[in-house]
Amino acid sequence: MEAKAIAKNLRIAPRKARLVADLVRGKSVIDAMVILANKNKAASPLVEKVLRSAVANAINNHMMDEETLYVKEIMVNEGPTMKRFRPVSKGVSAKILKRTSHISVVIGEKVASQEANEEVTE
Repeated sequence: MEAKAIAKNLRIAPRKARLVADLVRGKSVIDAMVILANKNKAASPLVEKVLRSAVANAINNHMMDEETLYVKEIMVNEGPTMKRFRPVSKGVSAKILKRTSHISVVIGEKVASQEANEEVTE
């Protein structure tokens, strides 16, 4: 069973948000929350908010157990770019691109066989 949450048009560049998303991909939800709470990046609270939403969806809508949840997928895609201009020297204008992101999180439930396989491989 899976639960999903999506946040669209977040005002952070996808390149910066992907650095944070890569840290929690495949981790258990509890470990991911700890990592995001202690990471000093601008994208951390945004990713944590989407992760909390996905966990709430899993618990309330799909009756999953919070202890067995893990981050199955986390994707950061590019949203629409706002284009702004700034005057620079010699009467020329410079383009400023304000990038946005779409963050989507899919939460899965670990079964006993998956946990046993992970213990053997570690």
